[in-house]
Amino acid sequence: MIQFSNVNKSFSGDFWKEKKQVLKNLSFEINPGSLCGFLGANGAGKTTSIKGLLGFISFDSGDVRFDSSMGNDMRAIRSNIGYFPERPYFYPGMTGRAFSRYLGSLQGLSGNDLEGQIKKWSKRLNIEYALDQKIRGYSKGMLQRLGFVTCLIHRPKLVILDEPLSGLDPLGRKEFKDILLELNNDGVTIFFSSHIISDVEEISDSLVVIKDGSTFFSGFKKNLLKQETAKSVGIIFQASQNIDLENIQKIDDDYSRINIPFELKEEVLETLLSKGAKIEDLRVERQTLEEIIYNSRGVTS
Repeated sequence: MIQFSNVNKSFSGDFWKEKKQVLKNLSFEINPGSLCGFLGANGAGKTTSIKGLLGFISFDSGDVRFDSSMGNDMRAIRSNIGYFPERPYFYPGMTGRAFSRYLGSLQGLSGNDLEGQIKKWSKRLNIEYALDQKIRGYSKGMLQRLGFVTCLIHRPKLVILDEPLSGLDPLGRKEFKDILLELNNDGVTIFFSSHIISDVEEISDSLVVIKDGSTFFSGFKKNLLKQETAKSVGIIFQASQNIDLENIQKIDDDYSRINIPFELKEEVLETLLSKGAKIEDLRVERQTLEEIIYNSRGVTS
């Protein structure tokens, strides 16, 4: 669906200062039909990548290509993209309905088709009740919902979202995630950035992770999780005698627990069983995506 090849971008703060390179030979690919999370620390280059992808800024060098199913020119390609920026602008004097009609008309929608799409998505996003209110009275969460409506009403093939879950309460985040999954199940490709890594881990099937403007990881989420070794093993057991092992914690009068490095599991199990212990539970505790990205891999926020 999208392919970045050796993309570079630099910015200059002012005339006298040396340019700062934000993107450095950035390369990654997003497959058609994927639900891809875009991760990286503040300043890593996520928003710059998205702006360049959409043509809002030009890259210094490199190439970005769209799948042929998106269209044969940039006008056709953009008509198949739904985009919701991190800091959208709304016309405060307009009602939500008028704003939705305006943006829908820019995408070629009109009449019953436009009204039907506004009704469908405003109802699905629980903002239908406020469509006839002036936008200046909307809360941040209401603005997020209205923005998402206008992102979806023209039936895009590709949805690009920059921090779509920020400013939403837990219920709102769940609603948005459910809709992203529904869209993806219907064949829509989704590329979204987020600082909430647990949300990305929950719904994405693939990841692009950038660090200091370069590709850190690109591929299926399961492959990143698979290449990390297990963190530890937790064993809950019953024992009728004292067992001379470190880090044993009493749970109650009957049960104890021990956490050990993964590579010591056989040795410790052998010791427990030789002492007549009864194993009640053994659980491999693997690193979360957040631990892998921000701790193991050295990406800092």
